Amino acid sequence: MNDRPTFLQAWWLAIRPRTLPAAASGVTMGSALAWQDGSFQPLPALACLLIALLLQIGSNVANDVFDFERGADTAERLGPVRVTQAGFLTPAQVKRGLFVIFGLAALLGLYLAALRGWTVILIGVAAILSAIAYTGGPFPLGYHGLGDVFVFIFFGLAAAAGTYFVQVGSVSAAAWWMSVPVGLIVTAILVVNNLRDLENDRKAGKHTLAVLLGARGSKVEYTLLMGAAYLLVPVFILAKIIPAGGMLTWLSLPFAFRALHAVLTQTGRPLNAALAGTGQTALLFSVFFWVGLLF
Repeated sequence: MNDRPTFLQAWWLAIRPRTLPAAASGVTMGSALAWQDGSFQPLPALACLLIALLLQIGSNVANDVFDFERGADTAERLGPVRVTQAGFLTPAQVKRGLFVIFGLAALLGLYLAALRGWTVILIGVAAILSAIAYTGGPFPLGYHGLGDVFVFIFFGLAAAAGTYFVQVGSVSAAAWWMSVPVGLIVTAILVVNNLRDLENDRKAGKHTLAVLLGARGSKVEYTLLMGAAYLLVPVFILAKIIPAGGMLTWLSLPFAFRALHAVLTQTGRPLNAALAGTGQTALLFSVFFWVGLLF
């Protein structure tokens, strides 16, 4: 019996669909705030969503091939299967796929640039280069403890504030500030990922922040990121940055607590569920925020 996946099944594994809800969270937040200000535009919002998903997929695929080439992915790895390491796709096939993925993102970016100018192009080029440089290039960010910063900037600040910008033409204080909690939760996803892979990364010489902080320090980082994301909401409400309906973000707390419990009590492969749960929390946080604005 042959358990080897087909070509399309291999690519489905490579894009890691369980990570995609997180990519949508920043776009959802930015669109919610644009809607509140009466400037929501469906087509630019959809383009932002597709770009965010493509950047997440591109980052996943780049990690797959570049981690393999650097020797960081071995049979001992505890995370989801990596298609290059498993031999399901060749490095050349994966790199050709990367070209297509980032090419599509760039084309959508040109549409947004036609609406809002060269600023969009600069942000898009920086995002694509950073996604590649996370594990590729001469100075891979993820190998030097900078992955958390990359995720916070591009999947938090740039995603939420950028989505608002392409719809409105400027960035409000609310859009800037509410991009922060989204970025914190999305960064927490990477913390879980690196906590799970801590020992394997240490052996491979991959100096993620989890390797530098250790397991206990990583759990503290995760707790602080998630806690700060939720505590910032009432602070912003009291400061009159966002309306009181923003408190509906707290309806996602049960998902956050479940993921936190897993992070604090589990090790190794069981953390895959915490990783997916944190991604769901990120999206629900933004969805419930938008629901709160409706009221």
